Amino acid sequence: MISVTDKAKDRIIELRKEEGREPNNNIRVSVKGGGCSGLMYDLNFDDQIKPVDQVFEDKGIKILVDKKSLLYLLGTTLDFSDGLNGKGFQFINPNASRTCGCGESFAV
Repeated sequence: MISVTDKAKDRIIELRKEEGREPNNNIRVSVKGGGCSGLMYDLNFDDQIKPVDQVFEDKGIKILVDKKSLLYLLGTTLDFSDGLNGKGFQFINPNASRTCGCGESFAV
């Protein structure tokens, strides 16, 4: 399962409105090679559910994850921080053995 915090949910809803997106625009979370730790998170809006997708819903937010990325993301929580130490979405990933300082890449 992939979950979202209340702050992440609120920010996703705000972004949908700001970008003029429909409420059916889901969040797609995936993992790609790259970054200073070897793997990078990718987060986008997506209104298309593909046959290879796993669909999770938490707090009314649908999260799409392809099967390959799911291996790295299972149990992850998506959070949002707007504090002094940085602003943006953060991934709390129990599978990550190492993360970079910016939090955008990780290793397993």
